[in-house]
Amino acid sequence: MINFTTAGESHGKGLVTIVSGFPSNLKIPGNYINGHLKRRQGGYGRGLRMKIESDQVELISGIRYGKTLGSPISMIIWNKDWENWKDIMSVEPSDSKSEVITVPRPGHADLVGVSKYDYDDIRNSIERSSARETAARVAACSVARRFLEEFGIFVGSYVESIGGVYSKDQEKLFEKNLINLKSLSYNADQSAVRVIDKIQEERIIKKIKSAKKNGDTLGGTFYVIVSGVPVGLGSFTSYDSRLDADLAHAIMSINAVKGVEIGEGFGSADKFGSDVHDEIIYRNNLITRRTNRAGGIEGGISTGLPIIIRASMKPISTLMNPISTIDLKSFKKVEARRERSDFVAVPACSVIGESMTAWVIANRFLDKFGGDSMDETRDNFNSFNKKMIVRIKRNFKK
Repeated sequence: MINFTTAGESHGKGLVTIVSGFPSNLKIPGNYINGHLKRRQGGYGRGLRMKIESDQVELISGIRYGKTLGSPISMIIWNKDWENWKDIMSVEPSDSKSEVITVPRPGHADLVGVSKYDYDDIRNSIERSSARETAARVAACSVARRFLEEFGIFVGSYVESIGGVYSKDQEKLFEKNLINLKSLSYNADQSAVRVIDKIQEERIIKKIKSAKKNGDTLGGTFYVIVSGVPVGLGSFTSYDSRLDADLAHAIMSINAVKGVEIGEGFGSADKFGSDVHDEIIYRNNLITRRTNRAGGIEGGISTGLPIIIRASMKPISTLMNPISTIDLKSFKKVEARRERSDFVAVPACSVIGESMTAWVIANRFLDKFGGDSMDETRDNFNSFNKKMIVRIKRNFKK
């Protein structure tokens, strides 16, 4: 079982993550993790923080000469903005009097945080609940992504919509990108908002500019797609071993994500079963499906077809033209507090979605194939693939 944990506050000294459970001898190039951290920071509509930070990971342990040792991997991403927040976020008691925040923002963890943890300053909620924490997640999950690539498994994503602006050729673009999933993220990364339709990009940027002018924010939807996933990841034997449940949990754990569907998801609820389920066929010594409406998962187990996840992200809660709230000192109605923030973060959210998806797939892959070293894991994986059809034919001819 692989595991990662993150620590750190948005304006603290840095973000720390510790990753454990991966086999030895996995090659991780020095610039690989930083490349994905940079992708997370992109996108039109991001706030001033992205101009301050240029995330770079410092590897502390678990890797030697570019290969994993099989021991825990520890990393840190230093916050450059820490220099401006030393007194406010001091670990030790400080003589300087920083502002005590008493006005919670609707939609954030401000109020629920002080209610749950008995804080006397909303700053304590703001710092850990901030989406800044996802930088550490991307660093951790980049190890999982690199691991999967060794077995021909690739994770990609693109933004489907922002602010209700969809491509007029949405279905055609979706089918086109399923053909070559390796290039999906590359194509999306060429866009300032990670869409794959130039006309749609122009319309979205126009809408983002309008939102910024009005002091408002926008949300949107995105797809994460995984190719090369073998049959047999996950299980139906227990509620907590189902692959689709794992994926839904991972994506929903991302800040501001409010909905997740696998395959046709909610759309399948309006159709007849004959228009939803995927016919099983035998072709080229392979058992597969004629379609992939299930999104690559049946009964909580991967089918071998691409895994297709769609998620929705709500508009960011910090508004430059705030809505109403109360001041916890007086319980009187006031305008919500402004905190430096983005206007749109759907492009970044899609990259984080890739990362969390990669983690889940890697976890279930190692649960299935095991191995303390990459060679051992590779042998187990290859043996399973070669013998799967043979086993099925043998079992059903008895």
